Amino acid sequence: MKMTKGGFDILRTTLFGKLTSTQVQGIERLVLKATQCSYDYPEAAYLLATVYHETDKQMQPIMEYGNQKYFSKYDTGALAKRLGNTPEADGDGYKYRGRGDIQITGYDNYLRFGKLLGVDLVGNPDLALDKDISADIACLGMQRGLFTGVGFHKGRKVYKYDVASYTKARSIINGTDKASTIAGYALIFERALRSL
Repeated sequence: MKMTKGGFDILRTTLFGKLTSTQVQGIERLVLKATQCSYDYPEAAYLLATVYHETDKQMQPIMEYGNQKYFSKYDTGALAKRLGNTPEADGDGYKYRGRGDIQITGYDNYLRFGKLLGVDLVGNPDLALDKDISADIACLGMQRGLFTGVGFHKGRKVYKYDVASYTKARSIINGTDKASTIAGYALIFERALRSL
């Protein structure tokens, strides 16, 4: 599977306008990773659509937007506990803020993906911004249900080229947040991937 010139033309006229070389490289990197993960066209399209949304159209790993005060919400209380952060106001909400193509957040996610990939994401969270590591996190996280407990392997495989399937697929990343918007992106990415 690869993105053809016709596919890039579709993306220019529908989602991006002008594509930068960095965006093109990101798309090509992610299509290659989707192929390595044995994704079919709909799964690859949903990966691209999710990264398009999560990276603010950059198609490269980014750090979650916000200042240190904003991330204090991840530092204490129920949200911190759910993410595996310590209950003290010690800055781990900021330290383990979102990073990547599909942003992982919280100590537990950095620990889980670090063990899975054999890298020290807990000791060096910025490794989640590495393009190869980030693509592995995105692909494996979607495939195995590591973001929400629901993955392509657990009956949420996207089989059809339709908005309803793509809307349901959001449950593998983040519940229903922006599900219909991202489904619309996925339809475009699938059309681009299938373009000859």
